[in-house]
Amino acid sequence: MSALDWSVLGAYFLVMVGIGVWSRSRIRSVIDFFTAGGRIPWWLSGISHHMSGYSAVMFVAFAAVAYTYGLAMYVWWALTIGIGVGIGAFLWAARWNRLRSRHGVVSPLEYLARRYDLPTQQVLAYSGALLKVVDIAAKWVAIAILLRGFTGMPIFWGITITGVVTLVYITAGGLWADVLTDFGQFVIQGVAGVAMFVAIMSHLDGVATLWTMWDRLPPGHGDPFAGPYTTTFFLALLFIKTFEYNGGMWNLAQRYMASPSGSAARRSALLSSALWLVWPLVLFIPMFAAPLIVPGLADPEEAYVRLAQTLLPQGVIGLVLAGFFSHTMAMVASDANVISSVITRDIAPAIVRRVRDLSARAELTFARVTTFVFVLVSMTIAIATQGEGVVLKIVVDLVAATMGPISIPLMLGMLPWFKRSGPTAAIVSWAAGLGVWAYVKWILESKDTAMVVGVPLATSLVLYVVVGLLRPENRADRDALVDSLGDDTEPERAAAGA
Repeated sequence: MSALDWSVLGAYFLVMVGIGVWSRSRIRSVIDFFTAGGRIPWWLSGISHHMSGYSAVMFVAFAAVAYTYGLAMYVWWALTIGIGVGIGAFLWAARWNRLRSRHGVVSPLEYLARRYDLPTQQVLAYSGALLKVVDIAAKWVAIAILLRGFTGMPIFWGITITGVVTLVYITAGGLWADVLTDFGQFVIQGVAGVAMFVAIMSHLDGVATLWTMWDRLPPGHGDPFAGPYTTTFFLALLFIKTFEYNGGMWNLAQRYMASPSGSAARRSALLSSALWLVWPLVLFIPMFAAPLIVPGLADPEEAYVRLAQTLLPQGVIGLVLAGFFSHTMAMVASDANVISSVITRDIAPAIVRRVRDLSARAELTFARVTTFVFVLVSMTIAIATQGEGVVLKIVVDLVAATMGPISIPLMLGMLPWFKRSGPTAAIVSWAAGLGVWAYVKWILESKDTAMVVGVPLATSLVLYVVVGLLRPENRADRDALVDSLGDDTEPERAAAGA
């Protein structure tokens, strides 16, 4: 990298720290720290929701899939998310917002104690928090691999540098800092993504590349389903992503909770859905074309790095690398914020009585400390493992498969059709889903990705419904909570009518 590239990257880090310092002035309580007090405009919430689904993993492991299989990468990843978020816009987005505005819920899991009971909430909180630590550790490794590819910097220093900057701005600024860095990421990714797209077009056949490159690529690269990414896998991922990206990933639920109203949350979800359907195509076209420009790569995970080094001028490479950093740092910051909310509002008060009696100022300090510790632990795991050969395996197999059983009670508990399902249904579905995943993955040693990813979620869904039918546990207070989330009357409109 040139001095200009390093300057661009350094300027990016300074901006991130500046965002954290500025956002700190807007944080006066844990409500501001975790949900921005419901003051984030719908368009900013939608952009943040969209960008929170990216990380450097996309330019490492997913780039390798695009290099090897072509169009199937977009179909099984971006298309499933786009459709799933569109479905969730009408099922969950407004309900998440009403949990905050009508019931004072700050953590996505906070309502579970009322919807089910405290043990159910604690089980889901602990298992989800442990998974998030592993998930984020994989993302630290991904950005460190990219940095090593561009600069030769050891993985240890790549993780340390990105981690320290992230610690500064997310601990200071909470969700406001997270959302604003998402917007910065959106701008950086737009410039860098368009630059790479134009470079590919110029290097090959111009605009005609969009339809001529497929005949020159290896056979099957233009097929929507290829290799292990079959129609069954697509349907399984669509099922999973619908839950995962509408709140099952916890941090994405915060974007809806932080919007001013339920209708604003729905608009933000529709914007995110539209971005998922369109923008990844711009990002992936260069990855699809990569075999024509950097053929025969021994390690396909280096595909995007080699493209950038081959086609982009000085300065723009630094911008691309800043974009990689922003992807991972924004996602880590998002997860750190939501995990902190779960620990601060759900786990710690159930364990330590003194936490329940903290003053507003002390509770905010506690939230910042837990955020700091979560990021530090994930960095330590990433440095210790070095991530050799595990990036895609962790992100797809482990997190996607196990987050499904956790998200079923969380997501379906808000819908009126599942009022009969209570604590027993929630715990049984969660435990059985994780058990089936472990059995399929480690005992059967199945190589069928669709089976490993889809069966645990399907098991959890079926048992959640069946146990609820056989052993209904709905109560008046639980039913009233669910009914209140489906009421489309916005509080401000109701007040105006009165």
